[in-house]
Amino acid sequence: MTKYISILRGINVGGKRKILMADLRELYKSLGFENIVTYIQSGNVIFESKKKNANNTFTKKIKEAIFEKYGFDVPVIIRSVEEIKNILKKNPFLKKEGVQIENLCVTFLSEVPSEENLEKIKTYDYSPDLFQIIEDNTFLFIEGKYHKSKLTNNFFEKKLKVSATTRNWKTVLKLLELSTT
Repeated sequence: MTKYISILRGINVGGKRKILMADLRELYKSLGFENIVTYIQSGNVIFESKKKNANNTFTKKIKEAIFEKYGFDVPVIIRSVEEIKNILKKNPFLKKEGVQIENLCVTFLSEVPSEENLEKIKTYDYSPDLFQIIEDNTFLFIEGKYHKSKLTNNFFEKKLKVSATTRNWKTVLKLLELSTT
């Protein structure tokens, strides 16, 4: 069995696109996943499967099931537990002087962006907020509150031409903790 973490974008935000976590667990169970755990109401699901997530087959399967049951499209990004461990090791802002965990976020990208789009996005500077893209993850240092930053999911989706969803560093740490117990 391999453990995965799926990160859904935009559910249970502002009363729109509501999915109860108990219902989401049942949906995952109906798709053949096992040992399903949800974390907070924003669509973080840890699950296991005997099958491998080759070519993002799980992503497509989950998106289609949510659309069929709830009637709305939800971006789904999946990482294995090993990938989450690597993300924790690669955060370039952990070494930044005076950094606090509250300043850190990760924007998970649906795929590695094209070289052309990576070059274009480097021209944007929203200091003091900073970002660095490593593979299919964008590491964020947000000096103030994330909801006030210009480094949003929409910004990265528009500039990189990929789907994206962001989690704060505490959530990423908790997802790893829950997935390894």
